[in-house]
Amino acid sequence: MFSIFFKQSKLILTWGIILGLAALAVSLFLPRYYSADSQVLIISRDRNGVDPYTQVKSAERISENLIQVVKTTDFYGKVMESVLPFNHDRWIKLSDRDARKQWQKDVDANVVYNTGLMNIRVYSTTKDDATALSAAVTDAVVSRGWEYVGGDVALKAVNSPLVSRFPSRPNYALNFLGGFIIGLLFACFWVVRSARAVGYGKNI
Repeated sequence: MFSIFFKQSKLILTWGIILGLAALAVSLFLPRYYSADSQVLIISRDRNGVDPYTQVKSAERISENLIQVVKTTDFYGKVMESVLPFNHDRWIKLSDRDARKQWQKDVDANVVYNTGLMNIRVYSTTKDDATALSAAVTDAVVSRGWEYVGGDVALKAVNSPLVSRFPSRPNYALNFLGGFIIGLLFACFWVVRSARAVGYGKNI
């Protein structure tokens, strides 16, 4: 079998490149989104006093809860109420169901384990709006996050929004790689099928 792939390696690579370039070409017509990142420090307060390790682990659990919260419609509503200026149109023009899906695509968060930090990343079609949206989301987490996790926690923005230099979506390199891999698999399947059709190799 491997000898057949080796003999048809040029054909296989050609199909990989063709589908990779096709995926890249399609990506050029998709909307471009810039990302903006910020960080919030979460400090768990315990009146009885605990060791720093336990405090960090508690902060991680709080961060994990907030990560789920930022994707909810309730939190979305709090960000929409923000006095900070950003473009609301992309969600307002949509139905409730589509607006929720779009919000979950536009706002993401993750935990930096063993630090008590939560990363917040947002996406928008311009650098300025990405920065403004990031500031609004971060402010909502810091000023209203206690409503979801209780009062025994301190939330502090430690890194202001930093926008990407180039569009983060679509990921051209990843899309090309995905198309390239699909092309290779398609070509390998075609080579094996063709070899079987002509009866080449009983063990194929």
